[in-house]
Amino acid sequence: MAVYLHEEDLPADALAPGIVAVDTETMGLITRRDRLCVVQIADGRGDEHLVRFGPNSRYDAPNLKAVLADPARLKLFHFARFDLAAIQHYLGVSATPVFCTKIASKLVRTYTDRHGLKDLVRELAGKELSKQQQSSDWGGAVLSDAQMEYAASDVRYLHACHAVLVERLAREGRTAIAQACFDFLPHRALLDLAGWADADIFSHE
Repeated sequence: MAVYLHEEDLPADALAPGIVAVDTETMGLITRRDRLCVVQIADGRGDEHLVRFGPNSRYDAPNLKAVLADPARLKLFHFARFDLAAIQHYLGVSATPVFCTKIASKLVRTYTDRHGLKDLVRELAGKELSKQQQSSDWGGAVLSDAQMEYAASDVRYLHACHAVLVERLAREGRTAIAQACFDFLPHRALLDLAGWADADIFSHE
């Protein structure tokens, strides 16, 4: 297992074919204001790749964009809504098809209200995640070892969680409704970017 840091793009041969786990680190939670700093990605075979973008980046990352936009690759996220918006806004691609482990968790782990990645990984993969670097400065000139490990760990166990969640969705008869949610996620991200982040357009009010 190794963590690789790349500047501005992913090497062309970094990933094996198939499903990839993806996450992002930004300067904050307001996508249009808080720039995309890091995209972390893993193919589930033991290595994680971090692609860092500088403060003046043009986000010209053809290899990374090709992976994210590949319709033959399923992309695994935890809380995909946020990451899809950041990827769309800064990289200009729709990272589909998508599977969101947080949505899947809410559909099948109805015995708990704890659907954060740390709790999910603990239960489904038997691993402990540290969230100490969650609110750190991702825009600095150098990423610390702790930041790199944190970023890598956010994608390290998504393949394992995905496998369990797929089984549970099928067991509970909720695969179709989950897929409908996943299919809507890129549109939900566009609504966020267009100004409807805090509005439920399906509500009566």
